[in-house]
Amino acid sequence: MDNQNVKDTVRQIFTEYLNANGHRKTPERYAILDTIYSIDGHFDIDTLFSLMLNQEKFRVSRATLYNTIILLINARLVIKHQFGNSSQYEKSYNCNTHHHQICMQCGSVSEFQNNDLQSVIANTKLSRFQLSHYSLYIYGLCSKCMRARKRKKVTNNNNKKNES
Repeated sequence: MDNQNVKDTVRQIFTEYLNANGHRKTPERYAILDTIYSIDGHFDIDTLFSLMLNQEKFRVSRATLYNTIILLINARLVIKHQFGNSSQYEKSYNCNTHHHQICMQCGSVSEFQNNDLQSVIANTKLSRFQLSHYSLYIYGLCSKCMRARKRKKVTNNNNKKNES
């Protein structure tokens, strides 16, 4: 499905959600939806706010962004992730299942796909529960932080030898 078809489809899903739940269909909400579905990967509210500032037509407040994000989460068009202390979001319609690696030192988040993991989770029998989607977070150290840690350890060991 091409990007314009995806945007048209999510716009229709959002319209149906707003109608069914008695929410107003404002141009700002649709502009936020369109902006989100133009972003590849994760984003935070600050990034979204900056992108919205660059649009001539729609200036939206942070409060409007937060309120609209909640509606989009409830409409299952956006997923919220909690990576450490930061909230990140990503579009959820027509997106491949993926997993997240989170560096505990620098906070970087990278995505990866693993068919074996996906298969195991898809075939897991859940008691009185129907799976709709899931997120997998793996915490550790990225290669950049591991190299920095090794360099620091070597430097500290050399300093200790020189002090002896």
